[in-house]
Amino acid sequence: MTAQTPRLLKAFAAIDAANSADPKSVDLDGVQRPANLIYGMRMSAELETFASDASEPLRIAARGQHIERWIIPRAQYPMDRQGYHRWRLALRDHHAARLSAILADLGYDPATIARVASIVRKERLKDDDEVQMLEDVICIVFVKYELAGFAGKYTDDDVRLADILAKTWRKMSERGHQAVLAIPPVPNVVRLLNQGLDRLKPAS
Repeated sequence: MTAQTPRLLKAFAAIDAANSADPKSVDLDGVQRPANLIYGMRMSAELETFASDASEPLRIAARGQHIERWIIPRAQYPMDRQGYHRWRLALRDHHAARLSAILADLGYDPATIARVASIVRKERLKDDDEVQMLEDVICIVFVKYELAGFAGKYTDDDVRLADILAKTWRKMSERGHQAVLAIPPVPNVVRLLNQGLDRLKPAS
């Protein structure tokens, strides 16, 4: 386990303070808590389980991966594939900028700040081990805490849900796959995942 330095704890506290302003809430043991705050804490907890020796930049990136996500609503962009990708890129830039400002205020060196920003932007996914770890943990949190509610939105569109599941699966490493398989599955998810993966196979 990598030690939590006083400065890392201050970084977590600053990220949590920003995320505490999230207007969206989730129910946690009967108490409504800011959604982004809980998401960041879950990301840290799952990263600790998945990679207890994670570097400080990766731990910061995981905690702040969705920092102030509500600042840029999806509705600001066209509701098509191109609009979705523009929205996601804008979010990544915002997350990286906010984390960079927080870390600069705490006296982190430029190299560390740049590294955190690179991980949050998911640069060189599949080629950068730490970016891949972040992606794996994102998917683990999604499956463990969000998939049941997400799947409920697609009860009448199995094809769409199957494609989303398959594309999520393909972003993950084999180690990430094993971590997800250890989570009790949502009903029908395994069947739909296999359907989606079959459709993504290149034609022979």
